[in-house]
Amino acid sequence: MAEYICVLNKDSIIIKPAKKTPILLRMIVLLFAMVCGVYICSVCLKQISTNSKIKIQDIQVIERPSPDVDHENLQISSVHYPNPETFTRAECVHNPVRYFAILSMQRSGSGWFETLLNSHVNVSSNGEIFSVLERRINISSITETLDKVYNLDWFTSASKNECSAAVGFKWMLNQDIWYYKQNGKKEQHQPLEKQNGKKEEHQPLEKQNGKYNCGKVAFSVVSFLFDGYQLVLIRGVMKHHKEIADYFNHRGVSAIFLFRRNLLRRMVSVLANSYDRHAKLLNGTHKSHVHSTEEAETLAKYKPMINSTLLISDLKEAEITATKALEYFNSTRHIVLYYEDLIKNPTKLKDVQAFLGLPVMDLTSRQVKIHKGSLADKVVVPLKSFDNHTTPRGQYKW
Repeated sequence: MAEYICVLNKDSIIIKPAKKTPILLRMIVLLFAMVCGVYICSVCLKQISTNSKIKIQDIQVIERPSPDVDHENLQISSVHYPNPETFTRAECVHNPVRYFAILSMQRSGSGWFETLLNSHVNVSSNGEIFSVLERRINISSITETLDKVYNLDWFTSASKNECSAAVGFKWMLNQDIWYYKQNGKKEQHQPLEKQNGKKEEHQPLEKQNGKYNCGKVAFSVVSFLFDGYQLVLIRGVMKHHKEIADYFNHRGVSAIFLFRRNLLRRMVSVLANSYDRHAKLLNGTHKSHVHSTEEAETLAKYKPMINSTLLISDLKEAEITATKALEYFNSTRHIVLYYEDLIKNPTKLKDVQAFLGLPVMDLTSRQVKIHKGSLADKVVVPLKSFDNHTTPRGQYKW
């Protein structure tokens, strides 16, 4: 141990021992080191326990969704990379494409809805392609037509060609096509038109302006003979629903159901459009859709006559068609839309774009609504046709 030597003078020397380190200071340093060690250990243990919990949660089994959950919210749309035969997709060859089909009924807003979709820069909705008989005469012709559409080999004014991100068409659920043959030669084909009158199994044809219009009928036969003519009924999507649903599931086609809540307004629109097909109120031209208020007001002047004897049964028939369609295609990836909801809530269009996996854009249409205002002012109902059993009530309101 070192010693301190103090020299006072020449004759005296005092030797002092060195000072000892205080024990208290040593204890403080030791205690501080212990506290730091305990803190560090606790932090490390907490991190290890957190990681363990996360791993357990990652492998936790999630319950199956109940049957009431909408399928469209659970399923992801399939993407495709078609290789068309009629052109090359060029720089868009690696861009995915989604397939869709709009399933609706006449005068339910499908034409307006399709113009909205086609205003999107990446959408090609090709219209009512199955209005032509040869494309739907049997399931083989139907699938052949579908293959062309989804392979991007179908060309219309709506085709975006190379850079389509979604491609489809619209299909009318209640469209039955008749065509007429005499001596084996096809003369013409046109949609079945329903007229007010008593239901008969074989109602005679009436020739108007060189064309034959079939009355309101309920045929289940495929064909029959009348006055030397062979009348053939060709049904499409509802007739071959099983094969078409299988095709949709196999090819990854998403179904967009578009219906109308107010079936009375739909009926008025159907009757008015059928009348204008022959009357041609717009300068001798028939238009199912218009782009100006003047044209809309001209068409709205016609008030169709409603036969209340058949009114409820006709409305029920439309309801049954929609219900059956949803049942037939329940296994497909689908979404259900209503015309009135699209009118009142523009955000529904964003839901449609999300359903198709599209970048959201503002969709627009030039079409103008024809029948506005109170429905009672748009129709004529003979007073003698009303009784306690036929007056619309409940969900069918004027």
